Amino acid sequence: MIRLFVTDALAADAHVAPSPDQARYLTTVMRLSVGDELLLFNGRDGEWRARVAEVGKRGCLLEVTEQTRPQAVGSDLELVVALVKRARLETIVEKAAELGARRVQLVVTRRTNADHTNVGRLQAIATEAAEQTGRLDVPQVLEPVKLEKLLDGWSPEHRLMFCDEGGEAKPALYALAGDGPWAVLIGPEGGFSPEERDRLRELTFVTPVSLGPRILRADTAAISALTLWQAKLGDWRGAS
Repeated sequence: MIRLFVTDALAADAHVAPSPDQARYLTTVMRLSVGDELLLFNGRDGEWRARVAEVGKRGCLLEVTEQTRPQAVGSDLELVVALVKRARLETIVEKAAELGARRVQLVVTRRTNADHTNVGRLQAIATEAAEQTGRLDVPQVLEPVKLEKLLDGWSPEHRLMFCDEGGEAKPALYALAGDGPWAVLIGPEGGFSPEERDRLRELTFVTPVSLGPRILRADTAAISALTLWQAKLGDWRGAS
């Protein structure tokens, strides 16, 4: 069944007017008509069944009928990733949403090989991935900041998994421990500079980890690191 993220409040008998793009997708691409059902979520009120109540030239109107799932909060997991080429960054954001990241923070490092990105497009990719994977929320994609500035304002209670390509860290499954909020840090294609690596290793809230003996591209590293974290500390534990 089609799932759609909306910003409206959701409750029984509420009416939701999708955006023009959403309405076009529902009625033109998916060919829904009056009476057809779909699922709605907004990140606050859980998931609700709705039906198409009206279809017109300017859009459509949805009537909310019943809740199918109450709102649930996933792992407090953030992906911090250096800007890379557009196609790879889009893949990273999509897979971060699929793997349960709550936020994606873009950063600029000394060896970053891209200096701008379309955050709006990345947010749309995250939204579509959340719709397709059954999430009840959509990860927020945050504007790029310099890595140094991000670390200066970091809360020590927020653990940071540093994927260290230097080869001296323990494997992630053995190095990771402790509940609470976590973030995964992935560097640029050129890796972290020696100065960045030294600073990260000196910070008490940082846990350096190895992702194996091979050099991974940023998108592969991000997927691998998020998977390992979810398997060791996240919502994959005990999942049936």
